[in-house]
Amino acid sequence: MKKIVLFSCLLLLVSCISTKSTLQNVDNNAPVPQLSKNNTFVISEFSKDKKYGYDKDYPINMFYKGTKDDRINQQRFLNALAGPNGEAITFSKLESCCPFPSKNTEMGAGFLDVYEIKWEGQKKPILLYLNIYERGHLMVPIGLTLKKN
Repeated sequence: MKKIVLFSCLLLLVSCISTKSTLQNVDNNAPVPQLSKNNTFVISEFSKDKKYGYDKDYPINMFYKGTKDDRINQQRFLNALAGPNGEAITFSKLESCCPFPSKNTEMGAGFLDVYEIKWEGQKKPILLYLNIYERGHLMVPIGLTLKKN
């Protein structure tokens, strides 16, 4: 019975996924990010695109293969960021959404993770879309800065 339910769920999932990806900023030739002494990613570029990270079609792509933990790169990225004036941020994963086709998973599909980002004095939390299945250039999204070490 469990196998039938699992198969039905997988079939439903696959049937809901378009065969063409809508992700706009995948770059398999992007350099592998370096780690700082604080175990965060070293990020030197700032995005000029208002959609980068804020739009499901322009997620922050941080390929995780080669690590044992699929969330470690998300933490390394988010822990490198700060609020617009250098404020310490907090983040929490809200959900996984937005299935897309991917050659980098056994199922042939990936999901985006939606993170809520907060800092002191902020009027409204921001949401960032993170993708662990594809690779891209890591940049600081508009409205955020880098944490001072």
